Amino acid sequence: MSDPYVKLEIINQVGYIEFFHPAHNSLPGDILTELAQSITDAGTNDAIKVIVLKSGRDRTFCAGASFKELININDEETGKFFFSGFANVINAMRKCPKFIIGRVQGKTVGGGVGLASATDYCMATKFAAIKLSELNVGIGPFVVGPAVQRKLGLSGMSQIAIDANSFYSAEWAKQKGLFTQVFETTEALDAGVKEFAENLCNYNPEAMASMKQVFWKGTEDWDELLIQRAKISGRLVLSDFTKEKLKGFK
Repeated sequence: MSDPYVKLEIINQVGYIEFFHPAHNSLPGDILTELAQSITDAGTNDAIKVIVLKSGRDRTFCAGASFKELININDEETGKFFFSGFANVINAMRKCPKFIIGRVQGKTVGGGVGLASATDYCMATKFAAIKLSELNVGIGPFVVGPAVQRKLGLSGMSQIAIDANSFYSAEWAKQKGLFTQVFETTEALDAGVKEFAENLCNYNPEAMASMKQVFWKGTEDWDELLIQRAKISGRLVLSDFTKEKLKGFK
């Protein structure tokens, strides 16, 4: 299958939400909207006790936002709407009453690091290097920054945000608290995710929902905060500097 998609599969009370885009799992606005809705719906589905967020294919977990759409932004309102896509997904994950396990099989960039950071428990392969590349094109990781900082701390987040050219290893991300386990292969990762998720299904859903509220305490303003951050990116993407940078991607 080469067409973009978001799909949900329920196996043994685990809801596997999978997204895919042929351009290294980069996410255009319509896929982000569908992903946010799928997470919200899974949160209210009584057949699901635990959610796994994953992407299709083997190589890249998520290459971030769609550059095709980014290049075509010509006004601030469009820019705000574009950058709100990842904000809406992160907020859907934050407010979902069920634990979300991240399954990161490969490299992840920009907004993809935000998605991984917004999971409640994230497992990866040794190939899952991370990079915040936004500064390279004259913007910054404003929308995903709060989620990344929540997991990596301000020091870790600022390090990879400033060093926008470098991939940081999965082991580095584990040491900083983003990944809980790092596996040698995708097959081992899938086995580990399956075992862990199905074991969680044996726990009290009310207890897990209450724990999630405790874990996310202090983020109640994110509905507004992340949209404000989207406005910043939407303004910066129109700058002469960024427009000139983006010409190199056409």
